Amino acid sequence: MEMKVRQFEIIEAAGKIITEYGLAGLTTKKLAETVGFAESALYRHFKGKAEIIDTMLQYLAADMDKRLTTCVTKLDDPFEKLKAIFNDQFDFFEKNPHFLVAIFSEGLLEESKQINAAIMQIMATKKKHLLPIIKQGQLEGIIGTSVPTEDILHIIMGSFRLHMLQWRMTEFSFDVKLKGNKLMKSIFTLIKADKK
Repeated sequence: MEMKVRQFEIIEAAGKIITEYGLAGLTTKKLAETVGFAESALYRHFKGKAEIIDTMLQYLAADMDKRLTTCVTKLDDPFEKLKAIFNDQFDFFEKNPHFLVAIFSEGLLEESKQINAAIMQIMATKKKHLLPIIKQGQLEGIIGTSVPTEDILHIIMGSFRLHMLQWRMTEFSFDVKLKGNKLMKSIFTLIKADKK
């Protein structure tokens, strides 16, 4: 996704405002103050608040796609791939918690159909990377087949989402990666194929 430096500054500032004040606190006035230029100058880059949020979500989907592709390229083992994907996500959100908050912000789903589509794109991107790994593990006999592949995907994605939501709701008070790796270990124990 091509984005100008100023546009990135704006979406980053929008994420920080949502983190501090919630979605209702994201106003063009506050955004202009945060980035340090006139409110009218925002409209040279975006039509309004909805487009800013939509662009932020599109950026997150594109960036995640690129990062997750890169982090598994030299790995063969499905469990190592899953671990690499989640650690990459933990690292990204540790450095950019304002983007995590944007995803979990209450009311975001009600903003517009375009924003809903952008949120769905983020989920589709994650699914695109996780589903083939789960299938690979099942074909190799290291991930169980008694539970359908899609259900395993939902367990993994839901667990990650809940973990990140807890981190956000505790105001980022615990080591997200350390606790996340413990959670992953438990998930791997659950989905691992039984040795006969």
